[in-house]
Amino acid sequence: MKRDVIISWTLVVAAVALSGVAYSMLVYGNRPLIGAIFSLFIGMPLIAFERRLVLPRFHAWLHGLSTPAFLLLSIVTYYFLVLAGYISGGTLLNLVGAISAPWKEVFILPWNVVIYSFVVTGTITFMLRVRELLGRDIFTNLLLGRYRKPVQEERVFLFIDLVGSTSFAEKHGDLRTQQFLAALFTALAEPVRRYRGAIDDYIGDAVIITWPLERGIKHARCVNCVFEIIEQIEGNSGKWIAKFGQMPRLRAALHGGEIITAEIGVDHHKIAYFGDTVNTTARLESLCRSLERPVLISEELAQRLTLPPTINADYLGEHAVRGRGQKIGVMSLTRVRESAANLLQARIVGQPAE
Repeated sequence: MKRDVIISWTLVVAAVALSGVAYSMLVYGNRPLIGAIFSLFIGMPLIAFERRLVLPRFHAWLHGLSTPAFLLLSIVTYYFLVLAGYISGGTLLNLVGAISAPWKEVFILPWNVVIYSFVVTGTITFMLRVRELLGRDIFTNLLLGRYRKPVQEERVFLFIDLVGSTSFAEKHGDLRTQQFLAALFTALAEPVRRYRGAIDDYIGDAVIITWPLERGIKHARCVNCVFEIIEQIEGNSGKWIAKFGQMPRLRAALHGGEIITAEIGVDHHKIAYFGDTVNTTARLESLCRSLERPVLISEELAQRLTLPPTINADYLGEHAVRGRGQKIGVMSLTRVRESAANLLQARIVGQPAE
């Protein structure tokens, strides 16, 4: 995850710097390094603000305003961020002797610089938001056209379903239920990012998360992701109860295998997954209810990864799933105490002998 973040920000910094080089060469015909430095001082505060790295509370407040107020205050905020960056960059370059502009020019922001800043940072921010909306992997694959032709590959799927959403809706109404789901899906996002997964779709009160197989099973990322989500919700139980009157309870199922991945659609493009693996994961999640276990994993997937010491797997035998001709081995996953975890050493208990 850290490597991805470093690569992402390196590309952003390079794009901002190169835009400054291009601007300097086109407008002034020289001094590309000065243009790159000015561009970084002007552009990076704007991008950092939009990524909620600086002034996060103000950013959240701003985005909660009505559209006219949001647009007006956004322009004012952007202007002052650009001005601060321009003054900081100009002051530094003047002090080190890289430029010899009169000090009054350092504090007066030319309008062509404002326009340039808004165009460049607006474009980069737009691309980052589209990437955020679609998901990192989907955005990249759509951009590269990887799935224009159907591709056979192996992936891990995680289906997570909210327990009791119907009764919650009957008690609190559809609007409140939607707010509850929105808060839940927001809570899911960070663990999914941390464990390098991608949210494929939201279907009612359920969410589908996926990984390329090798990435998902490495360090048991797919399993760790599930329990980090559960742990994060349980750790904030007071806030959930105070805001919604109850804490979310989840059912989750993990399975992996071969699927067909293809880009579909005309006006609205989407990367879709086809095959028995997706259907089996959905059926496995429905078994959580009948087996009264919150987290299930197929035996097939469990054998392809090494469980962390803090996770215990209990073999539940083979079960028939609707739409599948043969039964599937099912295991229940639970988190164990740290003291017991040191003894387990990722041991899978209850599994039949070879």
